[in-house]
Amino acid sequence: MRLACDTGGTFTDLVVEEGDTIRLFKASTTPDDPVRGVLDALRLAADHAGEDLATFLGRADAFIHGTTRAINAILTGNTAKTAFLTTKGHPDILVIREGGRTEPFNFTVPFPEPYVPRRLTFEVPERVMANGTVREALDEAAVLEIVEKLKAMKVEAVGVCLLWSIVNPVHEKRVGELLAEHLPGIPVSLSHSLNPTLREYRRASATVIDASLKPLMFDYLDSLTRRLGEAGFTGRTLMVTSGGGIMDASIVARAPIHSINSGPAMAPVAGRFYSDRDFDGRPAIVADTGGTTYDVSLVRDGRIPWTRETWIGQPFRGHMTGFPSVDVKSIGAGGGSIAWVDDGGLLRVGPQSAGSTPGPVSYGKGGTEPTVTDCSIILGYIDPDFFLGGTMVLDREAARDVLKEKIADPLGLTVEEAAASVLTLATEKMVGAIDEITVNQGIDPSTAILMGGGGAAGLNAVAVGRRLGCAGVLIPEAGSVLSAAGALMSDISSDYAQMLYTTDAKFDFDAVNAVLASLEERCKAFAAGPGSDALRNTITFSVEARYMHQIWEIETPMEKGRIETQADLDALCAAFHATHRQIFEITDDESDIEFVTWRAKVSCVIREGGTGQLPPEAPGGTLTNRKVYFSETGWTDAEVIRFETMGSDREVAGPAIIESSFTTVVVDPNTQARRTEGGGLRITF
Repeated sequence: MRLACDTGGTFTDLVVEEGDTIRLFKASTTPDDPVRGVLDALRLAADHAGEDLATFLGRADAFIHGTTRAINAILTGNTAKTAFLTTKGHPDILVIREGGRTEPFNFTVPFPEPYVPRRLTFEVPERVMANGTVREALDEAAVLEIVEKLKAMKVEAVGVCLLWSIVNPVHEKRVGELLAEHLPGIPVSLSHSLNPTLREYRRASATVIDASLKPLMFDYLDSLTRRLGEAGFTGRTLMVTSGGGIMDASIVARAPIHSINSGPAMAPVAGRFYSDRDFDGRPAIVADTGGTTYDVSLVRDGRIPWTRETWIGQPFRGHMTGFPSVDVKSIGAGGGSIAWVDDGGLLRVGPQSAGSTPGPVSYGKGGTEPTVTDCSIILGYIDPDFFLGGTMVLDREAARDVLKEKIADPLGLTVEEAAASVLTLATEKMVGAIDEITVNQGIDPSTAILMGGGGAAGLNAVAVGRRLGCAGVLIPEAGSVLSAAGALMSDISSDYAQMLYTTDAKFDFDAVNAVLASLEERCKAFAAGPGSDALRNTITFSVEARYMHQIWEIETPMEKGRIETQADLDALCAAFHATHRQIFEITDDESDIEFVTWRAKVSCVIREGGTGQLPPEAPGGTLTNRKVYFSETGWTDAEVIRFETMGSDREVAGPAIIESSFTTVVVDPNTQARRTEGGGLRITF
């Protein structure tokens, strides 16, 4: 038995996989103590199995966890007090960044503050040159003086990024040794071992972000593993990473920057599997709708989308993680997004969210602002007596009263018109987010399907899909817990990188192959350690390369793990040209190519295929009819069908409501829904 748990802003999702069967559970997220929310979800699963928690957990082999704990700490400023040590004369790396502006002519936006303020930035007298030679020896006495200042300032973490430590780390290693000796118990991150990339800002930013998260994430993961153990769990605790894989929690605790996008990164993994199974492998726009955010990504040609431009917050205004990660765009539009009227009398939705505490008004937990969920109840989409399978009864009248007071009356609308307008505006925001990853990149949404994930996905997934002109909409049977389901499909994996500059004109075969051999040995060591129980292991190689005098590199896959002959080099150059054409539609075949950073990734497959399926239930008919409201029809009768009992041979014409204990799918008028053989819900227009 394997357990996968994803802690979101509103709900904590749990998938229990036993053999070929999965079960889904949701509990409210508890922001003051997220581990309590995890244990609450596990108790629901244990109760369903008719066992006490200790017996239930004792049967589990693995617990795979995704959490927004790290990114939320950064966004709210609740990270450790962190110092930044860099080479003397270069204290402004985090201030200057790399340039670039989202709005180049909007000078009213202040320049963003550095991740570590200047008062906590310290210059270390030393200098290593680009070729690795030492121009100025490390001044250890000066480092010890800095240590005393760090003690006086009660610094809680330290990030060290010295110039060209990726070529020769001798000084950076020694600084790390001095800090460990004279600042015992204070976590330290060294840039050359964490992120050996050429870009100085990215390397420095990754280092200080990682250091700032270490106290928080170590305490969180220590609490998680300890309390799971106390509850009876004796299996392996794994964490989802931003790269779409999983690692042992102990490894992530030592490099917590890998956990920043751990939750959303799993949705595309699940999306790839479900698209192949239920929609002929079409390109899939994967939309994961939670209570707080709407996360979108694009899966095509069986590939998970990647980006090297991973920002926390807005591009150029936030902070760059410096690591490649699964490419997921997020906007503040979820079930808990708050509807409000601005000073100009215009309706707005989000980005503020009611979250899980206090939650939407209908939750009865103290919420005072109308949300998307409240509007869905008013319109009849959600049955207030069957929320979370009836374990939570919602207050429809309270939602109506608040929406009338704060939205309908100020705008001169009926309550129903106001609620429908909120849903329409939320839909348009979601369409705009999807346009960025499709139309803006030259991809026609009509060739793709829209995959709805998250508990709130079904409320307007059909409306979003129709608005985009998609080929159809797919709601997987585990769609309400899509990220947690993706965690069960993931491999144990790790990435390694090493910088070595060379060109195709003067290619250094011996040095390159020595680097590749070193990377391969690290991958094999990982496979023999954390990946030792895998069904099989694969190692893939790539290189970050660019045309001569270009600024940015692109990652180019390598067919082999060595470049031994001129034919191998020619093949690598051809792969670079092809990759460049795929991204930019042009190549420069006459230009020399610069190879900068060499990478290797090891993937340890621990499970074949995707996940199990929900256990079948006897086919059922229409539960009842319910009045629902659509802008184009007004109030109308819609049949209500239980998702679990819907047979694959039955086609349902909208308007209809297909509901389960964890999600509600609104089948709009003039659309058709059918349960697939795999168990998902396929909707066409």
